[in-house]
Amino acid sequence: MKHFLRQNGIWLLVIALLLSILLGIGSALLGGNADPLSNAVNTVTAPIRGGISAVAGWAEGVYQYVFRYGEIQDELSRLQKRVAELEDQVRQGEEADRENQLLRELLDLQERRRDFVFESAKVTARSTVNWNSTLTISKGTSSGVAVDNCVISAEGVLVGVVSEVGYNWATVSTIINTDIEMGGIVTRTYSAGVLEGDFSLMSQGLVKLNYLPEEAQLVAGDEVVTSGRGDVYPSGLVVGQVEGVFTDPSGQTRYATVRPAADLDSFVEVFVIKDFTIQE
Repeated sequence: MKHFLRQNGIWLLVIALLLSILLGIGSALLGGNADPLSNAVNTVTAPIRGGISAVAGWAEGVYQYVFRYGEIQDELSRLQKRVAELEDQVRQGEEADRENQLLRELLDLQERRRDFVFESAKVTARSTVNWNSTLTISKGTSSGVAVDNCVISAEGVLVGVVSEVGYNWATVSTIINTDIEMGGIVTRTYSAGVLEGDFSLMSQGLVKLNYLPEEAQLVAGDEVVTSGRGDVYPSGLVVGQVEGVFTDPSGQTRYATVRPAADLDSFVEVFVIKDFTIQE
């Protein structure tokens, strides 16, 4: 029915108008009293006039919907743009907070270790193989970075040691890599040993503190720091915490497994110790 009215509505309207005019003329001639023919015609054309009115109302509703749809789309676009702007402001604020925290931690470290000469660097890549744990950083020989420089976090936690260096990049062997070897000491008992990367422990994210004295009484949670033995690396850099103490399969030596304090997967910026004062 609606389809019929849409297709023939104009003609029906014309017919209804003509009939209305004729009825008006007839009514005027009859002094305003409707004759039986007029009543019959009005009865017949009433549904037609109602249908035409319904079609007109439908058309107006469609027009209003289309018009409002455009307004809604424009408002949605405006709101989406505003949300994107607010999200960008939040990201900038979070980045500023991280930078401020990093600077505060670095200033605290500089206050504690005034003998350190730092060079900040961005972490640009991480190793993705099971037998290697390295980072690539954005500074090299042009910034005074050299092989065997220790790399730390802003809190002074040991990340690793520079193992290869180029003009504007360097490779850092992390503390769990198999080529790591440096003196370590347990702060609670002053038990000294050698920190060594171990292939079987690397997959667990652990490093070995080897050659411990037989009388060493270590417990889980003991803090391990660098000893500075050999004067190659600075002393007092936090390495991590003891997880367990074991005896070598040969039965000759004892060793501890150490969980690094550094989260090696999360660093964005690190600090290279280019120079330091040897602690006597």
